[in-house]
Amino acid sequence: MTTNTSGVAQITPIAKSTDAAEVALATYDQLLVLLHSLDDKAWRAATECPGWSVADMVGHLIGAAEANASLRQNMRQQAWGARHRRDHCGNPLDAVNALQVSEHRSLAPAERVSMLSSLAPRAVAGRMRLPRLLRRVSVPIAQSGSSAGMPPRLRLGHLVDVIYTRDVWMHTLDIARATGGEVDLSAPVNARIVADVVREWALLHGQPVDLTLTGPCGGRFVSGAGAQRLELDAAQFCRALSGRAPGQGLLRQLVIF
Repeated sequence: MTTNTSGVAQITPIAKSTDAAEVALATYDQLLVLLHSLDDKAWRAATECPGWSVADMVGHLIGAAEANASLRQNMRQQAWGARHRRDHCGNPLDAVNALQVSEHRSLAPAERVSMLSSLAPRAVAGRMRLPRLLRRVSVPIAQSGSSAGMPPRLRLGHLVDVIYTRDVWMHTLDIARATGGEVDLSAPVNARIVADVVREWALLHGQPVDLTLTGPCGGRFVSGAGAQRLELDAAQFCRALSGRAPGQGLLRQLVIF
C-alpha cells in the first residue's frame, strides 16, 4: 500500500475561512452515529477520562454544545468555573467540565442523543459567529489538572474553529475504546483532523519531522532534513499528544484537544 506524503508546511490549517464549520459538523455526525449504536450497558462503561462514564462524557459534550450555541449559557458556565476552580486543582476548565456532567446526569441515553443532535448545528453556528477582534484574543490555559503540560495560551479563534472539534473527535475515540464500538476512520474528516494536529505539533516543537502514521486516517508527513523516522498508528499518535497515552521524544510535546 502506498502512503500519501505531505509536507507539513503545505497542510492548510482548519479555520473559519477554510473548512472549520464543515469539519465540525462532520465530527458531530460521526459521534452521533456511534452513540446511536450503543446499548444501555455501553452507556455505563468507564472511559479513560478519570471518573467519567460514557454517559458522563456525553453530558460534558452536551454542556459544551449549549455554551457554544448561547452566549448567555457560555458566560454562566465560565463564571461558575472561575468560582469553583479551587475545587479542581485551580483549573476553571475542569470545573466547567464537572458542571456540564452534573447538569445532565439525569438524562436517559436517548435524551442525550436527541439533545446533542439538536444542539450540534447551533453550537457550530455559534462558534463561527465569534467576532474577528475576539478571535485574535489570547487566553491563558491553566497548567494544572487535565490541561497540565498543554501549551500555556490559546487564541479564541483557534478554540472555536479547531479545539472544540478536536474535543468531540477525541471523545468519539474515547467512547469507541470504552464500548468496543466502531468508528469509520476512513471517513475524510478523520484524516483532515489528524493532518491539522500534525501541522500544529510540528510548529510547536520546531524540529525536523519524518512521521508515518498508519491506519485509514494516517499518512506520511515530512518537514526539514535529517529527522529521525517515527512511525505509529494515527489514533495512538493523537492520544499521546492529548496526554491519554505515554509519549517519548517529540511525542512528549502535547497539543490542546
